[in-house]
Amino acid sequence: MVIHIINGPNLNLVGRREPEVYGNRSLDQYLQELIEQFPQHTIDVYQSNIEGEIVDRLQAVGFDDCGIILNAGGYTHTSVAIADAVAAITAPVVEVHISNIYAREPFRHKSLLSPVSKGIVAGFGLDSYRLALHSFLPHQTT
Repeated sequence: MVIHIINGPNLNLVGRREPEVYGNRSLDQYLQELIEQFPQHTIDVYQSNIEGEIVDRLQAVGFDDCGIILNAGGYTHTSVAIADAVAAITAPVVEVHISNIYAREPFRHKSLLSPVSKGIVAGFGLDSYRLALHSFLPHQTT
């Protein structure tokens, strides 16, 4: 299965910005390790600080047989355009946040993406990405 990880603004600075919120580890380093942990899947990583580029990426991959992990950063709370793009595509989208957005400033408590997403994973640090990835894997019962 192909999993697209799409990251929004300022996530390229994880590991350097606000370490008390996001930690000291680089997101790029973590995602590379995640790719290595799941060699049976193709994991494509994309990041942009520009809202329209995120919309373009969702539209480009969102009609493929894939899953999308989306951390839209601050656009989570403001972008009707990204929410509309998620609603328009056929691929399932899991909204991801490194921090627990509900334990932060009140303006972060409202997500425009949650109503159009398959689910949300928040507050588990960088491991939120791994947990979201597991939601696309076949569940085994024993």
